[in-house]
Amino acid sequence: MKKYEETIAIAGNPNSGKSTIFNALTGSKQVTGNWPGVTVEKKEGVLELEDRKIKIIDLPGIYSLSANSIDEKIARDFIVNENPDIVVVVVDASNLERNLYLCTQIMDLNSNVIIVLNMMDQALSNGMKINMEELGNILNTKIVATVANKGKGIKKLKDAIFNYTPFPKHDLGILKNNDVINSIKEVQNIISGKIGNYPSKYVAVRLLEGNSEFYDLLAEKKIIEDVEKVRLRLENKIGEDFDTYIAERRYAFIHGVYKECVEEKIDISQRITLSDKIDKIITNRFLGIPIFLFLLWLSFEIVFKLGNPIADLVDQFFGLLGDKTAIFMEFIRSPLWLTSLVKDGIIAGVGSVLVFFPNIFIMFFIFAFMEDSGYMARAAFVMDKLMHKIGLHGKSFIPLILGFGCNVPAIMATRTLENEKDRIITILINPLMSCSARLPIYLLLTGIFFKKSQGFVVFSLYLTGILLAIIVAVVLKRIFFRHKTAPLIMELPPYRMPSFNVSIRGAWNRSAMFLKKAGTIILFGVIIVWLLSYLPIGVNYGGSKSYIGILGRSIAPIFKPAGFGYWQASVALLFGVVAKEIVVGTLGTLFGGANVLPSVLPHYFTSLSAYSFMLMSLIYMPCLATIGAIKQEAGGKWAAFAVVYSIMLGYIVAVLFFQIGKLFV
Repeated sequence: MKKYEETIAIAGNPNSGKSTIFNALTGSKQVTGNWPGVTVEKKEGVLELEDRKIKIIDLPGIYSLSANSIDEKIARDFIVNENPDIVVVVVDASNLERNLYLCTQIMDLNSNVIIVLNMMDQALSNGMKINMEELGNILNTKIVATVANKGKGIKKLKDAIFNYTPFPKHDLGILKNNDVINSIKEVQNIISGKIGNYPSKYVAVRLLEGNSEFYDLLAEKKIIEDVEKVRLRLENKIGEDFDTYIAERRYAFIHGVYKECVEEKIDISQRITLSDKIDKIITNRFLGIPIFLFLLWLSFEIVFKLGNPIADLVDQFFGLLGDKTAIFMEFIRSPLWLTSLVKDGIIAGVGSVLVFFPNIFIMFFIFAFMEDSGYMARAAFVMDKLMHKIGLHGKSFIPLILGFGCNVPAIMATRTLENEKDRIITILINPLMSCSARLPIYLLLTGIFFKKSQGFVVFSLYLTGILLAIIVAVVLKRIFFRHKTAPLIMELPPYRMPSFNVSIRGAWNRSAMFLKKAGTIILFGVIIVWLLSYLPIGVNYGGSKSYIGILGRSIAPIFKPAGFGYWQASVALLFGVVAKEIVVGTLGTLFGGANVLPSVLPHYFTSLSAYSFMLMSLIYMPCLATIGAIKQEAGGKWAAFAVVYSIMLGYIVAVLFFQIGKLFV
């Protein structure tokens, strides 16, 4: 028996609720990886129905199958090459006419389709009454209505998948011109046997549109010439480019379907939705950016107000765990080195990082909540004008915002940018977006030196990263990448009440990466730090004569002008190159755990030097995973450039801040 009885792909426009449908069908049975050959995230899950196991693939959110972006190409090629048993196309019912464009393109691939009309509650509140039976008859497919964020209609969707019977394939009737039909058939005959798994009619249409990708499939010059003759002859007959012609016919067909199947109780031209009213404030050219900055500041205030009490409990737990473990190991007469490894290395080091898990989880929850509400799309729209002034596309803002979570997937997300120069600049400045790995450093030092203004201080660090990214982008643009930037054209989804469960799941999925890193990279790092602190045998643990002390003393003078010329701080930054959380893990390992750091670190830092240290941690050299992502996406030359410029910039900013600050302290 096969591991999976069937494979189902889930497709749909961005903001249609596609991922919510995927989560509802698969629950916790999900894995995340990358699509073969590219760094775009791939989500797979399993739907269990009675004794059947069905593999569910969540395709990237796209508007069409034109393959102008890597996401569109991935979705199209998966449907064609993998031939899933069913393609579930998720449609925003409140925006039905636009969403049907992708549906008709997928049907052109001869796929078995189930159309999910999601957000039916929004459609109803907009005064839309959709005749689902008539829509299904015209499109010749199964229609299911859902409100996925409330769990409504999911059972019906599962039943539709379980009991699916393929509909007889028929032409939707988009192309009715005899000259067009005859030209398509002529091209089909010319390319027969030359196009792999693609449906011949689909490829014929794409060739007549002049699509260069499909011309590349035709290796023989004679075949290309014959197709080109047909294309030019057809365009002379219809009097316009064929790609324009077919787009107009497709939209005309969809408009006709919409008029036939949808009754609007409210005139769309007179409808002013709540989203429209909110957008007058949120996207206002004067208020938009201040509102974004206020929400960013408020997020950090919430992170500290809610997270700190829980973090204190976690801190006490690890302190108690270390003490009790040491007593137990002494009781069983464990070797001193092993006791030290477990207590001073593993528990103190990893525990110093895990203390801040509650704060990180809350931060991810807030970001997931704002994303699910529809605000993040507005943030990109609001920042578009500023992005243009620094020479970047408005779309670049989305990967930069993602960098607040983790720079690695944020760098991968630059694949949505069509212009290569925009991609490279966005990649190079992305490490200046303060990722969650730096947050433990900020939480530690602000909790000791800036207790009354933690939220504001951390907000200032994030804001500093954004301002530096702007400056670096302007410099790079003027030196390396002189080109005009295209305007931003994007859809603003309606505001929705975010699903608490979806936001929790999103926060957990991202936070789980932090836990995984704590159990692997950070654990390995703190063990190395412990080993270097313990050796050579006979020296004081973590003392200046240990291997780590010798290493730290050799580089500490470099950081003296920045205010933290102590070898402990130097080696913490050095090991932070592996993963930024190890900065805190190193300090915890050297000083005996997170619970003692508040009393120890004031002997080494002042408020001024602590902020300088945080600036250095924000800016200097990206972690190894980020460097690897830059190399993969932009090449080794730009990865090396990112390392060099960030180290120099971090050092200069930290020194200037400390030296100028001393004049006022």
